[in-house]
Amino acid sequence: MDNRIKDLREDFDLTQQQIADAIGITQRKYSYIETGTQPLTDELLVKLANYYQVSIDYLLRQTNNPKRNK
Repeated sequence: MDNRIKDLREDFDLTQQQIADAIGITQRKYSYIETGTQPLTDELLVKLANYYQVSIDYLLRQTNNPKRNK
């Protein structure tokens, strides 16, 4: 999961600070999440999925299809 989150951030040419600000956490906490040092909470998982407009399953590497079911 950590690599997918990092890959998305890099694909959008964003910094850790930009993502952290968007989801309401510190850059340090985001860095820990991205590297797997700190577990990703359900709340932050939802915020990231909403921010990138991808499914939670995509973030969790349960699928390679980023589209959400509606």
